[in-house]
Amino acid sequence: MKLNIGILGAGKIAAKMANTVAAMREEDVQVLAVAARELPRAQAFAAAHGIPRAYGSYEAMLSDTEINLVYVATPHSHHAAHTQLCLAAGKHVLCEKAFTVNETQAKRVTTMAREKGLLLAEAIWTRYMPSRGLIDEIIASGQLGTVHSLQANLGYPIWEVERMREPNLAGGSLLDLGVYPINFAMMAFGDDVAEITGQACLLETGVDAVENITMRWADGRQACLHATMMGPTDRSGVIYGEKGYLLVQNINNPEKLEVYDAGHHLVYSVPVPQQISGYEYEVRACKRAIEQGLCECPEMPHETSCRVMALADRLRRQWGVNFPQQIEA
Repeated sequence: MKLNIGILGAGKIAAKMANTVAAMREEDVQVLAVAARELPRAQAFAAAHGIPRAYGSYEAMLSDTEINLVYVATPHSHHAAHTQLCLAAGKHVLCEKAFTVNETQAKRVTTMAREKGLLLAEAIWTRYMPSRGLIDEIIASGQLGTVHSLQANLGYPIWEVERMREPNLAGGSLLDLGVYPINFAMMAFGDDVAEITGQACLLETGVDAVENITMRWADGRQACLHATMMGPTDRSGVIYGEKGYLLVQNINNPEKLEVYDAGHHLVYSVPVPQQISGYEYEVRACKRAIEQGLCECPEMPHETSCRVMALADRLRRQWGVNFPQQIEA
């Protein structure tokens, strides 16, 4: 099957996807079109990335019958509406994280995808990377002993970026950065989170800037997580067991896995396979799923995407973070 991708949105993350897919042409994958709200912007993006077609409206691109997958690369606040627009046009969808703004929206779009028999996948790239399987193998091997807790953090100095600051764009650290530590914890310990609590410092605009999150599973395992838009962190993740621990360098795009024993001695390290950008894994997963007639990618099922959004809802309620739309509808 030839995967013809249309990119909805023409920002930085869209450029990264375009560049990645350009290096995958031997895999029967290409970006066929890009759409922006203004045609000149779409044309400039298309020219810069060698994309054959440019559209000045999302609806115009969605009427292109040769496009079979749309990559939604707009702000979080618009993900649900744009995903529904694509599904209504009969297109499979790969939607950037955060999947939606809340659980209500997540359930709505996943139900729509299943009813229409179309693929809908969340583009949280760490779920699709080979490193996930490598981490699972290390935990399953028993060399760490019974794992009981983990820590993970992610931070970048991006507090001045508009989409991060603005409530009307569903801004804040949680939906942009915090979802990565949360997903890291759930990939290691599973979806059955019994409790989630946290504290956050807010910007003057009312969005969360810095947060500390604690997650607890029914069997007693716990995760301590940190996310911030105010500056860089080391981005590390550590999974602790009775016999040792696993250090993951950069949970946002794992670079190396290191296993230590109880005496803090390095036992061995596992390099992560070379990649184009890391986005290629989610594209390949979508292609496989579409070829198999699936409505979701096994790497990131709809139930898990909805679960993450439900946990984020709980945290925002604790912090008093409210978006103008509340985007509950």
